Amino acid sequence: MGIASNSAPGPVLVTGASGFVGSAVARALIARGEQVRLIVRPSSPRTNIEGLGAEVVMGDLTDPAAVRAAMAGVRGLYHVAADYRIWAPDPAEIIANNVATTRTVMEAALAAGVPRIVYTSSVATLKPSHNATPVDEAAAATPEQAVGAYKRSKVEAERLVEAMVAERGLPAVIVNPSTPIGPRDVRPTPTGRIIVEAASGRIPAFVDSGLNLVHVDDVAAGHLAAFDQGVVGERYILGGQDVSLKQMLAVIAQQVGRRAPRIALPRAPLFPLALVSEGVAQITRREPMLTRDSLRMARHSMFFSSARAERALGYRARPFEEAIGDAIAWFRAAGMVA
Repeated sequence: MGIASNSAPGPVLVTGASGFVGSAVARALIARGEQVRLIVRPSSPRTNIEGLGAEVVMGDLTDPAAVRAAMAGVRGLYHVAADYRIWAPDPAEIIANNVATTRTVMEAALAAGVPRIVYTSSVATLKPSHNATPVDEAAAATPEQAVGAYKRSKVEAERLVEAMVAERGLPAVIVNPSTPIGPRDVRPTPTGRIIVEAASGRIPAFVDSGLNLVHVDDVAAGHLAAFDQGVVGERYILGGQDVSLKQMLAVIAQQVGRRAPRIALPRAPLFPLALVSEGVAQITRREPMLTRDSLRMARHSMFFSSARAERALGYRARPFEEAIGDAIAWFRAAGMVA
């Protein structure tokens, strides 16, 4: 199954629209004239959905009845919602949130006969290379190969969606964003926290690692392209540019007029500090900046290729420096960066 029609009547449903990527997807849909319905928990912040002009229904994705009600009459679904935490007091909570809610949403979509779905996965479901070579969609990880609860949860959820496509005809296209940055990162995400801390001069050193940075609005555009042109059951990496952590911090420093950090730290001596940081977080219930899982992830450069999405979907990403600039501007306006 390939190209979808945008002429069918009815709204498209977006989950996770109060969050970072979900709000960007919702805005992109509204910008092209779509009728959009959002399912939002009563406790979720409204900052990212105020004034959008979308239909908002209250409901929790852990409640099958609420999800079924939100799914009624929709012509498409963007399941963007996820528990995006690298650390939690109870790591099993992250796995349960991401896998169970994905199952609930996809079961409801099947029952409602939703004809077209975009499922937001992550490059966390892919195995990084050992030599900093960008990997593509073929590098699928098993749950046992995933580092940390978040990555494991995304692998398990993606495998669930794939099984439902193969065995039950779920009409889902899968997208794998890399590391989105940019405006409206209200929480902020783990990478957004790095930008806030670095722009505020609170990151004096770095470890030798790398990541793939992409503007959140380019990720949103990739979602719409996947809905329109993606092949059911296929995965499409939505990435930007591969950047070392040192380079990322230097660009942030340059944009805010600070001196870039120059001290490279070895990972091994940081594990005891991460253990202490996690112990403090268990008491404060505030997510720590440094965790053992983040150090384990930093062993590899998280570099990825978006070539498939570029060929099949016409996907494009702007320079990562522009994405960092937009993120800093938004964090300043929100009072998170002076």
